[in-house]
Order: sequence, then structure tokens, then C-alpha cells
Amino acid sequence: MIAVALEERDLLEVKQSDRSLLQRRNSLTTSLQAFLDGLAVVILILALPLLFHGKLTSHYIILALALLGSMSVIYDRMNIYRHHGTMTKKAFKLFKAWSSAFAFLLLLAFVTKYTETYSRAVVLLLFVLGYLAQVSLHFGFRLIQRHMVSQETNTRALIIGCGALANHLYDRINSNPWMPEEVVGVVSATDCDDTTDHSGRSAMPVVGRLEDINRLIRVYDIQTIYIAVSLDSSPMIQQIYFELLNENVNIHWAPNIFALNLINHSVKELAGIPILTLSETPLIGSHLLIKAIEDRVLALMFLILASPIMLITAILIKVESPGPIFFRQERTGWDGKHFRIWKFRSMRLHTEKDGIVKQATRDDPRITRIGRFIRRTSIDELPQLLNVLAGQMSLVGPRPHALQHNLEYSKRIEAYLARHRIKPGITGLAQIRGFRGETKELKQMEKRVKYDLEYINNWSLWLDLSILLRTPFNLKNDNAY
Repeated sequence: MIAVALEERDLLEVKQSDRSLLQRRNSLTTSLQAFLDGLAVVILILALPLLFHGKLTSHYIILALALLGSMSVIYDRMNIYRHHGTMTKKAFKLFKAWSSAFAFLLLLAFVTKYTETYSRAVVLLLFVLGYLAQVSLHFGFRLIQRHMVSQETNTRALIIGCGALANHLYDRINSNPWMPEEVVGVVSATDCDDTTDHSGRSAMPVVGRLEDINRLIRVYDIQTIYIAVSLDSSPMIQQIYFELLNENVNIHWAPNIFALNLINHSVKELAGIPILTLSETPLIGSHLLIKAIEDRVLALMFLILASPIMLITAILIKVESPGPIFFRQERTGWDGKHFRIWKFRSMRLHTEKDGIVKQATRDDPRITRIGRFIRRTSIDELPQLLNVLAGQMSLVGPRPHALQHNLEYSKRIEAYLARHRIKPGITGLAQIRGFRGETKELKQMEKRVKYDLEYINNWSLWLDLSILLRTPFNLKNDNAY
């Protein structure tokens, strides 16, 4: 049957639609939800000035239009209307999006010098009541959706494939109360009968093999097929597709790319062709601009605030031991480019044996008394604010390692050098998770790399600010000497 379908595929060369291959499936409820969110905000903006001042000026109408515009962009980028997690997660995600839209508006008002035009009481109430109104609307829609889904008859689906991705699809579809669909089991496309994934979850029911697919569709009254196969099984997708064309079922392909160590993966479109990005720096387009503004503004502010501490530290270093105040060393930065890092010198002048860079250890005789203190408190890192202002580093990112350590660990840890797909930072996700200072064992460095890649894959302005706020509470670490 498959062979016949392949022989006849030349007869199926139908003119394709000119529309984009990457489609957003916006439901009526999603569009209505977005409309009501905007309507609630507009009503508040128009009502609050009347309540407080007895009149409505044109400035508040401009405020409403600007806020609606920022909401439409930010809510879309943060997938507010395509998020189907728990209500708690939805409320937190909505708070981040609403705060971001409001922050953009305040920044715009500050730049245009219109901050004094608006009443502080009105703006504060708009922020609080606007958020509460939207949360209430989203919660109400959840209740309506749950009732509607409970009234629908579940359609049935099959998954072609096996392993972790097939298990993940099975769990997510069958455990999602918002999807009126049930996966009855897996059709094994290979010789794998065991469908238990590496996490130890229970196996899905194997209902048959690929050659039984037509019979299984009729037996289980299947309306949807999910193809979840490994990369080396991709050639069979064409065969499966032509085999199922006459079965009146919906066919979805979930390429199993997650066995790879993905870096900031995404799906895009290039000249009408869908592009599956496996590895890409997150610092592109507006993200690069946001990161640059964040780094320059905050670094300058921190440098001004820390200047008294830095001056005292410089004097103490010079008094305790002869030598320069600063330590400069070649490090690897963004996309593998080298730069010289600034640090306060914490060791006595010495020559590395055979040119091998040795990490500092507990009770290391090379470390001075002031050096031990500034290393434990991370004061020695403060001069790196100059690297941030120069654009060589960021406030938040993977810590830059010595070139020799990069060479050593890149041979022993998978995707180690992928840490350089974003600017190195003064602090980072690995540091607030406890992996700061010396790495005595390979597992410690593997954990650090794991968190560095997690940071790259989840980068956002919110994550940076969260790490910066948590850093002072994680400075006490026995690994830092």
C-alpha cells in the first residue's frame, strides 16, 4: 500500500497555497479574551480621571492608545493568549507581561517628559486594578472553557513513534483538560516495544505496528495522527504521509530534535519556508538592544555606587603587597572572541608553573589577606563593570573561564563551548544556584555548564533582573576563596 502511494505521488502535485506555512491558530475565545483585556484597560483609563479629577483630558486618551499598543506587542511576544498551564502560572505570566507593558509606558513618558502630566494616584490604581481585572477575566474564561470542554466528545488520536518524545506528547495531550482529544496509544514505527522514557514514567500502550495503521484507524475511530520519530527515521515520514492521505485523518509531525543539546531553539520562516533553528544566540534584533541598554545603564549606576568601595580596595591591595592593583587576563567572550578581563588583584605576584593556570583553592598561599576577603565577597569582580561598559561582558551571563580551562573542559564536557553563544557575565544563573568559585570535580563544571545553557535558552530581561536581585544573597559560598 505504501509503495503504491509513493508511485502515485506525482499525480498529487497540486498548486500550493501562497499563505505562510507558519500559521497561528487563534480561536474565537482567544480573540475575545484579548478584546476584553483591552476593553477593561480602556474603561479604567477613561473612568479613573473622571473619578479623581471630574474630567477626561486628551492625555489619557493618548495613554490608552499607547498602553493598548504596548500590550498587543508584549502580550504576543510572551504568548499570553497561547499559554495553557495552571491558573497560578498564568497569573504570574500575566503579571510579568502587564508590568512590562506598563514599564515601557513609564519609560516613554519619562523620555518625552510627560510624567508630570498624569496623576500618580490614577497611574497606580490603573496598574493594580488593570491587573486584577485581567486576572479575573482570564479566570472566568478558564471556567467557561472547562465547562465547554466537558460537554464535548473527545476525538481520538494515535502517536507513531516511541521513546521520550512520544511519551511526552502522550502525557501532555491526555493530561491537558483544555484539549478535547485522547491518545489511545502508540504505533511503533521501529522495533522498539518499550515506550518507557528515561525519566521512568510508565509506558504507553503499544496498539500495533506501522503496517497495521490503516486497520487501527478504523478500529479505534482515529481522527488525528501524531508522527514522533527520531531524526534518522525521517525518510519514513513521506511514506507515512502518502499512506494516510486517503484515511481522512489530521496529520501532525513532531520532529524529535530534543535528543540534541539545543541552544535557544525556535521555529521561524525564511522566504515562506519553515526553518527549524537548533542553535542560535538569543542576542539578536530587539533582544540585543534590550540587553545593551540594560547593561550600560545598570553598569554605570553600579560603578558610581561602588566607587568608594573600589577606591578603598585599591589602596588596601597596594599597601599589602607590591604589584599592580588590577589583574588582567585573556578570556573568551561572545561567539568565541577574546578580550582581557578586569579584576582586582587578589594574589601575590607569581609565575605559573609550565604556563598552566591553576585554580585558587582553600588556604592557597598565593592569596593575600585582602585578596581572600574580596574573593569571598566578590569585590574583586567589581572592575568588570568596565568590561560591561566596553560591551565585552554583560552584568548577567555565563562566567568567563581562563583560555586553558576552556581548552581542557571542551574536550570533556558536551556542548561546553556553547556557553559562548551569549555575552559572559559578572554573575549568572549557575552562580546563584551555588556553583561559584572553584570547581574541584568534573561534575561541578558539568552542572555549571548545564545552568549556563539553561540561562541561554530562557534568557529574558526578567530573568536578568531576578538573578541580579538574588546575587547578593548568594555571595556566601564555601567554594569561593
